[in-house]
Amino acid sequence: MSAEPLYGAGLWHFGQFRDRYATDGYGPPVSTLEAIDRAGQVGSLSVVDINYPFNPADLDVTLLEERLKANGLRAIALTPEIYTRKFSRGGFTNPDPEVRRAAIELVSDAADLSRRLGCDYVKLWPGQDGWDYPFQADYKALWAMSIDAVRELAQRHPDLRFAIEYKPREPRNRMTFSSAARTLLAIEKMDVPNVGILLDFGHSLYGLESPADAAQLILDHDRLYAIDVNDNFRGWDDDMVVGSIHLVETFEFFHTLRQAGWQGVWQLDQFPFREDSVEAARAGVEVMRTIWRALQILDVDALAEAQARQDALAAQRIARKALLSAEVDG
Repeated sequence: MSAEPLYGAGLWHFGQFRDRYATDGYGPPVSTLEAIDRAGQVGSLSVVDINYPFNPADLDVTLLEERLKANGLRAIALTPEIYTRKFSRGGFTNPDPEVRRAAIELVSDAADLSRRLGCDYVKLWPGQDGWDYPFQADYKALWAMSIDAVRELAQRHPDLRFAIEYKPREPRNRMTFSSAARTLLAIEKMDVPNVGILLDFGHSLYGLESPADAAQLILDHDRLYAIDVNDNFRGWDDDMVVGSIHLVETFEFFHTLRQAGWQGVWQLDQFPFREDSVEAARAGVEVMRTIWRALQILDVDALAEAQARQDALAAQRIARKALLSAEVDG
């Protein structure tokens, strides 16, 4: 039996959520330290991905480190907020060169701090980089600005890794880094060794990819730095509890990672708008643990034979047997 993976979560999982209707938020504001305490209550998390700047922005880093340690947690990444109102017309692709520079410097500041915290990578989610209307932008210019900005950061911090989280849309109607293939093309153009991809399972679903296929493509290029796991109905980035809709595809996704020998953290990116955030995290980890048990009993030889024949029914039967048996055993 293989060792059980480490589990993690984006710290925003434990924060305040808003949408365009409940603009006052689904619950009161939550500070960074309060969110860390909530993450610690889950009992099965080892790492957290933390938004930067912190809340409050002048939070003493030593206090942050102490609170992480008290909760048995480590910062696996910092996610600089290059998608807020200041960057509403773009971060790396903003038409104002001063705003573009501000986005790059914010990421660089996060990189310096991630070095102190011992993070595995700096996550880049340039959600405002893209366009909304036909004829709005020069696509060649947007592409070049995105590539140049990330390359600059990678070359400025060669000892750190930068993970791009792609997404088809939202908040922009079309995002520059919108798919696994497109992001890989950008990384190839950057020609730096320390830029990879964070594959968000829900973004892959939302983009009408097969998450397992997208993972394999990224793995084939040795660029899979991290994963975030959640679920949705494929029509929107709902960030629901892992496996609540696409349980079989989630199982296939983790099987693909295991077959490739990928050893990263199994990390939650859920948005429990109306659920208790601690209980939602526990529910997500419980599903991932069931999948991990299923991987231990999956008949990989029989599955490989079925796949060699491209026998869909046999492959489904083998996968279903392992998955349902793991749930019963659990």
